[in-house]
Amino acid sequence: MKVSVITPAFNSARFIGETLRSIAAQRATAGVEIEHIVVDGASTDGTLEVIRRHARGIDVVISEPDRGPADAINKGLRAATGDYAGWLNADDLYEPGAVARLCAAVRRRPGRAIYFGRCRIVDAGGKEIRRPITSFKNSFFPFSCRPLIQSINYLSQPSSFFSMEAARSAGELRTDLRAAFDYDWTLRLWRLGGAYAIPGPPLASFRWHPGSISGSEFRRQFREEFEIAARDAGRFAPQTLAHALVRFGIVSIYFLMARAAALRQPRR
Repeated sequence: MKVSVITPAFNSARFIGETLRSIAAQRATAGVEIEHIVVDGASTDGTLEVIRRHARGIDVVISEPDRGPADAINKGLRAATGDYAGWLNADDLYEPGAVARLCAAVRRRPGRAIYFGRCRIVDAGGKEIRRPITSFKNSFFPFSCRPLIQSINYLSQPSSFFSMEAARSAGELRTDLRAAFDYDWTLRLWRLGGAYAIPGPPLASFRWHPGSISGSEFRRQFREEFEIAARDAGRFAPQTLAHALVRFGIVSIYFLMARAAALRQPRR
């Protein structure tokens, strides 16, 4: 089984070295074949120098201007030759053995379009944060089904993988979406084979920091997610109503967290 990992990057010099090392470490697991594709959007901050230092663990490097992360991931998907794939942003991390656990899950539950697992949230220094949010998302895993994912997006993108056969049928990621193209992708894939929750500890760590999309554009993210869910389930479906209520609660919590973080900043 061959797994393609795509890393979209743009001006990611601060974190990408750690990301690349976490992917390279997956190759140490016996029987795991990994194809690593890095798609850089013509960075100017030293990202390419970091990529060159880790070149031995990378199979394909594409560096050229793009129209955002979804466009970069689409380029990686076109180049991918694996049976399964996932993308790991240039500030996120795979936990040890993540890809091996994916392969074991595929053997255990073949034919699913999506395979997903738990995901930690860490800060810029790698310290785990926001544990209640993580526990809340994990609580939905035993009940995974299409109406539930339409009601709330409880999958974490860094710890999600997908069948390339399903990916080719689903079509490319939407480049008109800035923050929720992964949720749109999840719902399209779900129609093509469902999903399987990989048990056990986290597969990945999502890095939250003020410069990340989730850190700086959470209002847009949840607005886009609501519109995607309404289109997928139907504007007046019960799932859409549930999603609207969930959106209101999550955006309110994120706003209060951002406000509290701003108040903790030292005054100049």
